[in-house]
Amino acid sequence: MSKENPVKTTVYYSTLTGGRIIPCDNTGSIFAPRRICVITLAGSHPVLQSGKTIKSISYQISTNCSRLQNKVSGKFKRGAQFLTELAPLCKIYCSDGEEYTISSCVRGRLMEVNENILHKPSILQEKPSTEGYIAVVLPKFEESKSVTEGLLTQKEYEEVVVKRLKATTAAS
Repeated sequence: MSKENPVKTTVYYSTLTGGRIIPCDNTGSIFAPRRICVITLAGSHPVLQSGKTIKSISYQISTNCSRLQNKVSGKFKRGAQFLTELAPLCKIYCSDGEEYTISSCVRGRLMEVNENILHKPSILQEKPSTEGYIAVVLPKFEESKSVTEGLLTQKEYEEVVVKRLKATTAAS
C-alpha cells in the first residue's frame, strides 16, 4: 500500500546561511558548500515521526531505472542521472505494509546514493541527516542561487509545518 504524506517538508541546511530551511516535500536536503545537496528524510516524515520499522529500501525505481546504476566520472560529471524535483530516488518499505517514495526535490545530477542504508535501513531513522542520508545531488548551477534565496529560518519553517498540519486536519 502506497501512502503519500499530506505534510510536505524539505530542509535545505547551509553552513553558509546559518541553517535555513525551505518547504518542499517530505525529504530534507542539506545544502552544503559547492552547491551539493545531501538528500535526507525531514524530521516531519512519517517514518521518523511514527516510529515505523523500515523493512527495506530500494533504489530500483522501475524495471529500466535503478539509481544504483548511476556512474559518475570526470570533471563534468559524465554519466550522472539527471533528476527533476519530482524524480523518485528510492522507495522505503515499512513492516506495516506502508510504502514511501522519496523524491529528489532538487533539479540536478545524481552524484551518489547511500548504499549503506540498503544493508542497515535503521540508520535512516537513527542518523537521518548524517550516515542515514539517501543521496547526493548537484543542482544545476544556474538554479542553485534561486534555491538558497527562498530559505526560511528554523522558526519560520516550523510555522509552515504547523499551518500545513492544521490545513490538512481541517480538510479531513
